[in-house]
Amino acid sequence: MLPHDDDLQNFEARGAAPLPAATHQGYIENDGARIWYATYGAGEPVILLHGGLGNGGNWGYQVPSLVESGRRVILIDSRGHGRSTRDSRPYTYELMASDVLAVMDAVNVEKAAVVGWSDGACIALILAMRVPSRITRVFYFACNMDPSGTKEIEWPNPVIDRCLSRHRKDYASLSATPDQFDAFFAAIGLMMKTEPNYTAAQLAEIRVPVVVAISERDEFIRMEHAEYLARTLPGAQLILLREVTHFAPVQRPDSFNSVLQTFLQR
Repeated sequence: MLPHDDDLQNFEARGAAPLPAATHQGYIENDGARIWYATYGAGEPVILLHGGLGNGGNWGYQVPSLVESGRRVILIDSRGHGRSTRDSRPYTYELMASDVLAVMDAVNVEKAAVVGWSDGACIALILAMRVPSRITRVFYFACNMDPSGTKEIEWPNPVIDRCLSRHRKDYASLSATPDQFDAFFAAIGLMMKTEPNYTAAQLAEIRVPVVVAISERDEFIRMEHAEYLARTLPGAQLILLREVTHFAPVQRPDSFNSVLQTFLQR
């Protein structure tokens, strides 16, 4: 049984569980950036996309569970995050979605399930919109698809502060520009203020199976928005994660993994 870390004290101090040895890892060049990826295990492919300011290592509790269930797991550090670089252009979710496609091509994955956490969930749903032939299903956790979906954050918030502290440490140890976290934080924040911004009509065109998952104590995303997405996306299922927040994959990994495995086994 994996430990609970509801207040993120362990995550701040040590991060998620260490990743296992990769089957393969490397970089691809795509549209002005150098994108890091790693693969683990063998079987049906599933891509894990981390949240804003984070990196692929944030999925340390999920990778072993998925590999043990007979899946090929693909981790990607989003453009400018973790080990991946960026150019001088502003961040956009569409641009980061193009990086995922480039990695899929590089590792010979024609189709994959995509699991997205926060910003990664937005990227996953954009892929389902733009290239449905490449995406088998989407696990959409803890994100908005238009500005109405976000809450005003209540401060002080020790849990968010601990997460940001972890992201700052990881950025310093992984990034090619380790002393530029503040500029990185500002650039991601600018993207989040203006994106995503998709209409109900655009969302209703998605035909890829989607689970919309939301934590009952999410600090950033409105419950009403998750309910709206589940109504709007054709055939989508809404799942409520109890007793956790925006950081459920590291707070209660056993519970999160159980919901995720059920989704992938459908």
